[in-house]
Amino acid sequence: MTDTATIAATRRPAAAAVAVAPRGRSRLTNGWRFVRRRPPVLASVLAIALMLILALLAERVAPHDPVKTSFGDLLRPPGVPFLFGTDQYGRDLLSRLIYGSRTALLVAFSSAFVGATSGAVIGVVSAYFGGKTDLLIQRLMDVILSFPLIILALAVVVVLGTGTLNVIIAITIPTVPRVSRVVRSSALAIRQMPYVEAARAIGAQHGRIIFRHLFPNVMAPYLIMLTAFMGQAILLEASLSFLGLGVAEPTPAWGLMLRGGSLQFAERAPWLAIFPGLAISAAVFAFNLLGDSLRDALDPRLRIA
Repeated sequence: MTDTATIAATRRPAAAAVAVAPRGRSRLTNGWRFVRRRPPVLASVLAIALMLILALLAERVAPHDPVKTSFGDLLRPPGVPFLFGTDQYGRDLLSRLIYGSRTALLVAFSSAFVGATSGAVIGVVSAYFGGKTDLLIQRLMDVILSFPLIILALAVVVVLGTGTLNVIIAITIPTVPRVSRVVRSSALAIRQMPYVEAARAIGAQHGRIIFRHLFPNVMAPYLIMLTAFMGQAILLEASLSFLGLGVAEPTPAWGLMLRGGSLQFAERAPWLAIFPGLAISAAVFAFNLLGDSLRDALDPRLRIA
């Protein structure tokens, strides 16, 4: 009897360790299982990671100076030593694409993060207080939403002027009401939950209820909108730069590269439009695919057991 109890006591810690260990790694394990079951998710993550690496290590990865002109190398086709060819000023296209990823990611992360976070906070506050506060905020959001996204971004750039910072502001403003609407719809349902009512009953401050109980429970739509608007921000930045209202020369930017010699030398040097267009398409597709995958992972109705 004593030997049996001793053996059971000896084995119990090991069994407990086995039971606890997976709990600590459950999120990582579930995340890896989700990526492994969906190869497109892995492809999108790898594409975004590659963009980040190229942007951070552009000085070491780029084979040439992206702004250095060489009139002896005008419009050279892809080959050695210019793998993607050169533009009408003799600048290496591959180097400008690598440095252009910095501009694209800077605009995408900055505008999407600020816009989505501001919209999420506004949406939660509007849903929590309700009444006249909700009415006033939502009517203001309706006014902003009444303008098409690209038109509003163009108007902001025209008022503020060109430049990377102004482009970020121009893309951030139209993002706010779109995220606010989605987050508000989720926060309205969470506001009626018993634990929120209990927090009010015990006299918890409004800020504590909003940021402790409401905001963490709307993280799923927030993250989905955040990744979706990153891809949209890259496309908007390229559109504004293509129209001459975005990033100015000689800063490498994908949209600016499309606006340059790609129009004038489309037949003679098609690589001027092909490679920047492929870079924009791949980046937007990767972020959109990641957003769709996050929706599948965070929505219980779409989650695969």
